[in-house]
Amino acid sequence: MKVWTHIAKTLEAHGTCAMISVVKVEGSAPREAGARIVVTPLGFHGTIGGGTLEWQAIAKAQALLGKPTQHRLSVHSLGPDLGQCCGGRVQLVTEVFGRGDLAAARGFAAQEEGGVFAVAGRILAPDFSEQFGDSNRKLYLFGAGHVGRAIILALAPLPFDVIWIDPREGAFPGAVPSNVATIQSENPAGEIANAPPDSFALVMTHSHGLDLEIIDAVLRSPGFAYAGLIGSATKRARFSKRLREAGIPDGDISAMVCPIGIPSIKSKHPAAIAAATAVQLLECDELLRSAAAPLAAALDSAKVGAGRRAS
Repeated sequence: MKVWTHIAKTLEAHGTCAMISVVKVEGSAPREAGARIVVTPLGFHGTIGGGTLEWQAIAKAQALLGKPTQHRLSVHSLGPDLGQCCGGRVQLVTEVFGRGDLAAARGFAAQEEGGVFAVAGRILAPDFSEQFGDSNRKLYLFGAGHVGRAIILALAPLPFDVIWIDPREGAFPGAVPSNVATIQSENPAGEIANAPPDSFALVMTHSHGLDLEIIDAVLRSPGFAYAGLIGSATKRARFSKRLREAGIPDGDISAMVCPIGIPSIKSKHPAAIAAATAVQLLECDELLRSAAAPLAAALDSAKVGAGRRAS
């Protein structure tokens, strides 16, 4: 969540807002350090985990709106103080902003647009560092059909920046989520040339011939850590044969995910396919970030759902 963008826009419109930040966690807690909520006169954006802790923190912040700029540190023992079963301890900082903070908020919002950045000494202590901005995975989605549209909605609140590509005029809906950029291209496969390292790709166009062209290009590109192709086991077998004939090594072909999505979800409804695929993408994204296990291990189960995704 781009918290400073919310803060700047709220100060422009209402002149006051607050930010609640989790600055320290001991033991079990609903969210990690760095989780934040922006509280406005009309509601709030973000979460520090829900439940009593969040409800009380929001209420206290709302009561401070419009008052002089201030920082408040509070410590909460989730079990004894709030009756929550987590049992850990959480430190929160609540900051109230006024119109005088607008210039600083705009400056931080501009930095957020460039990605992740750190600020030291803004609150608590000179050596206390905070991280802001989003570190989203690039995902190239080819095809604006029913499943493509469902996937766009499923990924809207998740940590992915989606490049949505289709060659057909008028294929995209009139409005898309803020994490999506649409590209109408007569050469969809050519759009991956500048993909950053460890990007993801999902291929689901209106044409099997175009699917083959794109997945061929994805498997040849060094930039992709996940290459998903919508289809059944039969489609996978046929594509594997053609890719092999085109010179793609068997090791690269085996990395192709087809069918897509976690295999425990059997439904072929577009929204169900989108949900199953979003879970798989999240799993792979987290494994890459943590380097806890090879990505191939996360994909093994995705290769056994034969016949689940007809295409």
